[in-house]
Amino acid sequence: MKTTELTLQSCALALLLLSLQFVNGDVSYSFPEEMRRGSLIGNIAKDLGLETSSLFARKARIDTEGSDTRYCDLNLSNGDLTVVQRIDREGLCGDKASCVLKQELMLENPLELHRISLHVQDINDNSPQFNNDLIHIDISESAVKGARFPIEEGHDADVGKYSVQTYNLQSNDNFILGVGSNSVELVLNKELDREQLKEINLVLTALDGGSHQRSGTVVIHVTVLDANDNVPVFSQTVYKASLPENSPLGAVVLTVSATDADEGLNGDIIYDFGHISEDIKSMFAIDHKTGDIQLMTTVDFETASSFELRVTAKDGLGITSYAKVIIDVTDVNDNAPVIYLKSLANPIPENVSPGTEVGI
Repeated sequence: MKTTELTLQSCALALLLLSLQFVNGDVSYSFPEEMRRGSLIGNIAKDLGLETSSLFARKARIDTEGSDTRYCDLNLSNGDLTVVQRIDREGLCGDKASCVLKQELMLENPLELHRISLHVQDINDNSPQFNNDLIHIDISESAVKGARFPIEEGHDADVGKYSVQTYNLQSNDNFILGVGSNSVELVLNKELDREQLKEINLVLTALDGGSHQRSGTVVIHVTVLDANDNVPVFSQTVYKASLPENSPLGAVVLTVSATDADEGLNGDIIYDFGHISEDIKSMFAIDHKTGDIQLMTTVDFETASSFELRVTAKDGLGITSYAKVIIDVTDVNDNAPVIYLKSLANPIPENVSPGTEVGI
C-alpha cells in the first residue's frame, strides 16, 4: 500500500513538473490609479489570443500573486479585465518610482498560467505638505547679508513631476529663497535691525508639477535676537546605514551628530525627526541628546527594503538644521519556499492514462 502511494505521489510530482510547459509569457497593462470600480483595464482574452467562449468552461480566474487581495476581475462572457476595488498607488508602493501589481490568469483543461503585470501610474491626487503649520526661526541681528538658514522641505506623496517642483516665498524686504537639490533655505538679503523689527512672518508655498498645480503652505515666524551667530552643522548631509532584518529591538542603527560653534544655551543641540510618516515614526526612535537612532519594531526585508528619515538638530534658541538618513534593510534567510497549488484533480482513477494533467 505504501509503495502504491509513493508511486502515485511520484507520478503526480512528475505531471506537475510537466505542466510547467503551460506557463506562458507575461502580459502588461498600464493605467492610472484611483480608477472607478468596473473600469476597463484591457481585454485579456484578445491580448492572449484566447477564445472568449472557452473562458467559462476552462474555469478562468484571476489571482493576485502572493496575496489574497483582489484588485481586478475577469468578465467570463467577453474577457474584459476590470477594476474591482480602489487602487491607491501611494498606499501600495509609497514613493517608489515604479508601482507594479502582479496578477495571474489561471485556466484549466488544459492547464495554463499567464502572469499579468499591472503598472499603476501616478495621478496628481496629493498636495504638497509641510511637517508643521508654523516654523519658528530665531536669527541674530548680527547675521550678515548672505547668511543661510535651512528650513524643512515640503513633502508630496506623489512621485515624479507630481511631487514638489518649486517653492515661492512671500515678497519681503529681508529674505530671499535659496533652493538646492536637497535643501530649502532662507537667505538674508538685507541685514536685520532688532530695534526696528523684532518679528517677521513669511509664507512659504510648495508647488507640484501637475497641469493643475497643487500647493501647500507653511508660515515661517522669524524672531530677531541679539545674539546667536551659528547654525548647527551636521557631520554629514546624508547618513547611510545597513540594518539586518533580524536585528534585535533596541539596536542602535546609527548615530547622527551636529555641532554648534556657539557656547552655552546657543550651542546646546536637541535632535529630533523631521517629516516622516507615522508608520516609520513607530519603527524608530531618536535620542534627543545623543542622536542615537534605535530600532523599536521588527523590520522585514520582504515588506520594505529601505527607509528614508529626516532628522533635525536644533540649538537652544531654535535655529535648526536638517539631514537625511537612509537605512537599507539587508536580507537574511528567514523565509522558506512556498508552493501554491493552483489546480488539482483528486482523486485520480487507477486507469488514468499517462500524460493526463493532474495539477499545477
